[in-house]
Amino acid sequence: MPSPFPGMDPYLEGTYWMAFHAQLIAEIARQLAPKLRPRYLALTSERFVLDYPEDVAVAASSIYPDVGLAGSQTPVAARSQGGVATAPLRLPTVIPSRVPHVTVEIRDVQNRQLVTAIEVFSPTNKHRDGFEEYLSKRERLLLSTTHLMEIDLLRQGKRVPMQKPLPSVPYFVFVTRNENKPITDIWPRLIQDPLPSVPVPLLPGDADVSLDLQHAFTTVYDLLSFDLTVDYSKPPKVPLPPEIATWTEELLKTRRNGF
Repeated sequence: MPSPFPGMDPYLEGTYWMAFHAQLIAEIARQLAPKLRPRYLALTSERFVLDYPEDVAVAASSIYPDVGLAGSQTPVAARSQGGVATAPLRLPTVIPSRVPHVTVEIRDVQNRQLVTAIEVFSPTNKHRDGFEEYLSKRERLLLSTTHLMEIDLLRQGKRVPMQKPLPSVPYFVFVTRNENKPITDIWPRLIQDPLPSVPVPLLPGDADVSLDLQHAFTTVYDLLSFDLTVDYSKPPKVPLPPEIATWTEELLKTRRNGF
């Protein structure tokens, strides 16, 4: 059964986003691959950032230590063993987890040149050090000849910087073409809106190909049976504004009633 929402499903923004996010990126690559033949490839490229509890993130690194968590024990009085004092307290420390960030890279077949990068944001792209790490990568792309598409389907966190304020809407798609920099084409989207079909720019002389984001979203939602996973009887993990919450309640009530 499809999502009850016409576009982005706000119930996916919390617990389920990383599982959905990975599959959405893969589906975008699958959708584009046949349209890009024979001159281009749609490849996925993975990097990692470190994610801390309570919304703390640090920049990516190429080498990561093994992750573990020490069990806590009841505090005990300090004891001495052979003249060395034992610790009077043992508590679990905060250990980061490795979070994969996957990008769709469109490259030309002949030279493997990076033509277009497609980013689908995760929470660590939009908070603290993870946001700074992403801005550093973004800056490198914007200073190159690469086109950049950024898909932001998360209401929380920081937005990419613009010279003028963005409209107050929950979701965005940004396309920055190399030949038009610094101008960026922007598709703002409300929760009530379907996700757009957007043009994917290629090398000069080649026509854009179309990326149907709503089709990619619906395909992932249906294939992985998120209708059986998400509990729509409770509020979403990321709270909705009051007027949107009321609209959502009516939408879900209509779905439950079979209309």
